Amino acid sequence: MKTFPIGGVHPPENKLTAGCVIQQLPVPQSVAIPILQHIGTPATVIVNKGDTVKTGQVIAASKGIVSTNIHSSVSGKVNKIDTIIDTTGYKQTAVFIDVQGDEWVDTIDRSDEILTDIKLSSEEIIKRCLESGIVGLGGATFPSHVKLTVPSGKKCDVLIINGAECEPYLTSDHRIMLERGEQFLIGVTILMKALKVTRSMIGIESNKTDAIEHLTNLATAFQGITVHPLKVKYPQGAEKQLIKALINREVPSGRLPLDVNTVVHNVGTAFAVYEAVQKNKPLFERVVTITGKSLSKPGNYFVRIGTPVSKLIEAAGGLPEDTGKIVSGGPMMGKSLNNTEVPIVKGTSGIILFPESESERMQSESCIRCAKCISACALNLEPYLLMTLSEKGLFERAEKERITDCMECGSCSYICPAQRPLLDYIRLGKSTVIKMARERVVKK
Repeated sequence: MKTFPIGGVHPPENKLTAGCVIQQLPVPQSVAIPILQHIGTPATVIVNKGDTVKTGQVIAASKGIVSTNIHSSVSGKVNKIDTIIDTTGYKQTAVFIDVQGDEWVDTIDRSDEILTDIKLSSEEIIKRCLESGIVGLGGATFPSHVKLTVPSGKKCDVLIINGAECEPYLTSDHRIMLERGEQFLIGVTILMKALKVTRSMIGIESNKTDAIEHLTNLATAFQGITVHPLKVKYPQGAEKQLIKALINREVPSGRLPLDVNTVVHNVGTAFAVYEAVQKNKPLFERVVTITGKSLSKPGNYFVRIGTPVSKLIEAAGGLPEDTGKIVSGGPMMGKSLNNTEVPIVKGTSGIILFPESESERMQSESCIRCAKCISACALNLEPYLLMTLSEKGLFERAEKERITDCMECGSCSYICPAQRPLLDYIRLGKSTVIKMARERVVKK
């Protein structure tokens, strides 16, 4: 079974919603749509208080190269432009809209017809992705039009699709592969055309046998697309690990997949690209998993961007009495929310409600030098050392020890028998080192 060779852990899968078909969450009475839902420069708000907007209308325009458009997910009136706490826990600007009906922009094709004929050229596909606000839906939210633009002097010979969904609990990509398999594969073909490649490999962890079988059958009708089962091991879906597992190429420290002639996209992103290119539908809704052991009705939902998390919890049967923590994303890399009025954004793959019994942080003990964190690190780093250097403020040394290579997967913290907050300190050190590096560039 294909996998990456170094490190990795196997936390309990807890795919409680793997068998739950995707439902449509009702449109809320109001939404708050942040203008920064991607890596890069925030979009520029182009609507004003009192304006009437339609579903799919641009409300914030891309600013700069690494940026993308933000669209209204509802129709109604702009109530205000103000700040809101987003899923990161920080304040940012958002457009608040009071819902009035559900009138969509006329250019969106709302039919159920699956369109197989790809009429746009490579350049037109990339432009459509920019106009439609497509970003990586696996969590990184990197603008897709940038990822699809191969710089001069670089080349791409294979597109890799991440269908691993290795984070415990999350099942949104799994359900897309099962329920929207043909549209997803057309999306993959569109990405191949944009990149001008003739080969695409879809990696899926072997715990999704139904998706592997379904897509393998469908892929026979699509030229150049193959499906590959992967060993169930976290973080199998990370770019560098996926590339190593599927094509045995190693992305050097500090470099990108394109440096080994490949580009990686997520299942949800490929489906969003299909909708943007074939249906002219901007990214204003996505599939979100709402799950937890105490929830009465966990499931997978198409959710409009800007919808409060509370509405998703209501649809899942309401907030369980024993809830101790609410996490946006997966349990390994997600972030705890401080309230349920935080809006769903493009990067929200799931909402997990943990009971109190699983929410308390264990008492941290002294490091026992067991080296389990080193064995678990898929990037061959020394997490115990990076934590110590960050804790003591030795950031120059931390930089030399490749702290910026850390993908913050959390495997080290998960495996540590002493319950050391390894990832917390590594995140602190990594952000500080990145800031230092930027300041050096400015001084030059």
